[in-house]
Amino acid sequence: MSSKSKHTTDAVKILRARYFNTPKRLKDLEKARQEADIAAQIYDLRQQAKLSQKQLAELIGTTQSVISRLEYADYTGHSLEMLRRIATALHCKVKVEIVPENKHAYAL
Repeated sequence: MSSKSKHTTDAVKILRARYFNTPKRLKDLEKARQEADIAAQIYDLRQQAKLSQKQLAELIGTTQSVISRLEYADYTGHSLEMLRRIATALHCKVKVEIVPENKHAYAL
């Protein structure tokens, strides 16, 4: 049996080990994924409805720049009320789910 450690060439594994090796960094990564997911959903639904940002903005009583910010993956100001307005205009509904972080978390 060799005493040499095994090295990986998998770039994702290397980056994860190097940059996401602390609980805070993992939480930040999860938050960024959630924000990007919300932005992508808004964009995709607007595209499916064949609406411009300006048209969607007019439907919900805001400006095109607000829609642009909401579709930006790094935007952190999503409000539940704004998401409901967008969902209603696009004939959708908002579904929020709160789930335990791990199997040991408190369960109702």
